[in-house]
Amino acid sequence: MAAPSDGGATAASASSSILNLSSITENPVFAGGLGLASIGAAAAYARRGFISGAGLLKRRMLVNVEISRQDPSYPWILAWLSEPRPVQGFIASRITRIHNLSITTTTTSLAPSAAAAQGAPTSASFFLQPGYGRHVVLFNGRYIAIDREKHSTANMNTGEPHEVVTLTTLWSNRHVFEDVFMEAHSLAAKAHEGKTIVYSAARALDWLPLGEPRKKRPLGSVVLDEGVKDRIVDDVKDFLERQEWYVDRGIPYRRGYLLYGPPGSGKSSFIQALAGELDYSVAMINLSEMGMTDDRLAYLLTKLPKRTILLLEDADAAFVNRRQKDADGYSGAAVTFSGLLNALDGVAAGEERIAFLTTNHIDRLDPALIRPGRVDMMCHIGEATKYQAAQMWDRFYGDMDEGGKNRERFVKRLDELGLFGEAHRRGPKRHTSTAAIQGLFLFNKNDMEGAIDMAEGLIPKTFEPEDEGTAVQQQDGARTTPPPL
Repeated sequence: MAAPSDGGATAASASSSILNLSSITENPVFAGGLGLASIGAAAAYARRGFISGAGLLKRRMLVNVEISRQDPSYPWILAWLSEPRPVQGFIASRITRIHNLSITTTTTSLAPSAAAAQGAPTSASFFLQPGYGRHVVLFNGRYIAIDREKHSTANMNTGEPHEVVTLTTLWSNRHVFEDVFMEAHSLAAKAHEGKTIVYSAARALDWLPLGEPRKKRPLGSVVLDEGVKDRIVDDVKDFLERQEWYVDRGIPYRRGYLLYGPPGSGKSSFIQALAGELDYSVAMINLSEMGMTDDRLAYLLTKLPKRTILLLEDADAAFVNRRQKDADGYSGAAVTFSGLLNALDGVAAGEERIAFLTTNHIDRLDPALIRPGRVDMMCHIGEATKYQAAQMWDRFYGDMDEGGKNRERFVKRLDELGLFGEAHRRGPKRHTSTAAIQGLFLFNKNDMEGAIDMAEGLIPKTFEPEDEGTAVQQQDGARTTPPPL
């Protein structure tokens, strides 16, 4: 009789549990909470699905172009963004408003000379461009979102923070980027028109513009001896026209020139004028710079900017500390001789390169450096000649000296002083430089007679140490007489 009783108790217990569960589900508080939880879960899944769908839609419908500060087009894009664009329509004008701006200020002294620049009034130009943040521009009827962002990291060599500009537009309008970059490049080319960019790698691992672009120097403003300038210019132009000829014959497409001669003869000035004539830039390397190593030199020569002349001035100075590497591979801050040779003509040497080396002492250069393949043409840029003196006179006084009578007097006077390297009965052989003649003409800009009378100041002088009293007397005398040139 106990067993049936136990079975009935179990059935009653189960029925009671079911009734309790039913009562819980029928509880309005529980039902409301369960409903809210279900709605929350559904909303969370819907939000996640919306975000995923929006991201997918964004990837499918939008296209981004990211430009870092290290890219050459970065300043072009900033300059392009600064261009004023008339916008028609109320909504478009509100959308494309730029609220965050940054400014770059350039000052120029109005003083006539560098000596009087201190305390003189300056002329300032302000360059406004979009600042950091998000902007929208309308270009060719298409909207482009601009996001300029500054990272917390910085370039370890220059200290400048890393920056990125991102352009975003619809996938169907992706071809507008071609027009954007073409217009930006055109604006940059127009801004640098008539100017020569000078690059330097001082304190950096890559080429950076050295200050503002310089105005192109006319090739005719540099007067070399008769036929020298034409010979170099013709050879460079012939090289530039024969790239396919070099490639077909398996010859490395590079050309090297060595200009040697005394200081002040116009070597560097001619290279700058040649770059302006060819519409090229100039990249300078100081071989004796502290921190310049073989690896860095080779890297810089392989990363040379396009349409750029490589200039290595005073090549003989790099061999003062010429030595082999130590056992640990360290050879100090100077470039080794073998490192320079490999950079100019080694396995890893770059191509499409025009290199100019200058030196005041060609006798100090190793024959291995100036062999063909590294230096293909050597030109002596010497002291001033009669031809150069006459040409320079015409450039300064040609509009005042009718018939050239004073030019003949000036050249004759220099010849009497023996300044053309010819023995003369009045004195020994002497020389003068074109830089000294130009200095004389600059001192007598509108005074031909003064230039002729002061020609004796072109005689090279030897300066010796003097005591303090003598130096003071000479300084006092310099106040009443023109300074020696």
